[in-house]
Amino acid sequence: MATLYTATEAAAQATQWRRLLSAGAAAVTPITVRSWARRGHLTPAGINDRGHPLYAHVDVARAERATRSRALRLVGIPETQP
Repeated sequence: MATLYTATEAAAQATQWRRLLSAGAAAVTPITVRSWARRGHLTPAGINDRGHPLYAHVDVARAERATRSRALRLVGIPETQP
């Protein structure tokens, strides 16, 4: 079974990935994760007992990757990885 995250947990995971590439400069907030979902970069994979959407690990990784270049540019870091 896939690991599922709330928006807050997904933001923490995506922040870890971004910080590896930005020397700790870039972070992802729960609002950003919700924005990814609203803009179609991330689709909920379920709902928790409080009715909040849950996101699959692989989907969070894909959304982070899809939005990474712009996010790093916004904090002044050019992306050098493919």
